[in-house]
Amino acid sequence: MDSLETTGGHTLDSLEALARVYDAPLERIVAKEIDHIDALGRAFIARSPFLLLATAGAAGVDCSPKGDAPGFVQVPDDRTLLIPDRPGNNRIDGMKNIVENPQVGILFLVPGANETFRVNGRARIGVDPALLNRFLVDGKPPRSVIVVTVDQAFNHCPKAFVRSRLWAAGAEGRPEGVPTTGRFAAARDGRDDAYAAAYDADYAVRMPKSLY
Repeated sequence: MDSLETTGGHTLDSLEALARVYDAPLERIVAKEIDHIDALGRAFIARSPFLLLATAGAAGVDCSPKGDAPGFVQVPDDRTLLIPDRPGNNRIDGMKNIVENPQVGILFLVPGANETFRVNGRARIGVDPALLNRFLVDGKPPRSVIVVTVDQAFNHCPKAFVRSRLWAAGAEGRPEGVPTTGRFAAARDGRDDAYAAAYDADYAVRMPKSLY
C-alpha cells in the first residue's frame, strides 16, 4: 500500500498551491451566487424532502440530515429559511454548534434530481410557540425551528450525482452488505447477529411511532 505521508511538497496547504492544481471557476459559476432565495431557489426548496445541515463549534464540526415531506422547509421571505427540528437521538451536536457559532451550510436534495441547491448563512434556534405552530404535523409541533438568515445561495452542478448514480442505485433497493442500525448497535454492545436482527425488528416497529 502506498504511504499516506504527505511530505515533500505533496500537500496543498496554501491558496497558491490550490491554484496550481485547480483552475479558476468560470465567470458564470461565480455569477450564479446570490445573497437571497430567488424564485428558482424557492421552487427547488419546495420540492425538497431532505437536506444536510453543516455546523461548526468548539467541539468540532457536524453534518446532520433533516427530512420530512417536500416543502417542509419554509421560505417566509427571500433572506430567511425556517427548518423544523423533529424528534431525533437528542445528541443535538448541530444545535450546540449553532449556539456557539451561527454559521451554517445547507445542501438541499430532491430525489431523482442530480442538481442540488446550496445555502450558506447564519442560524439561530427559535422556540416561540407561534413559530412552532407553523409546523404542526398531526397536532405535534417540532422541538424547535432553526431560523437561517441567508448570505449565499446557488445551485450546484450534478456531476457528483451522475458519477455516483445515486438515485439509480437507490431505486434498486438496499445494497447487500450495508450495515443496519441493529448491526451498529450489536457492535456497540458487543453482541451477536441474533441481537442485531432482534434490534432491527424492534426498531422497525418503534421508529414510525416517534417521527413527530
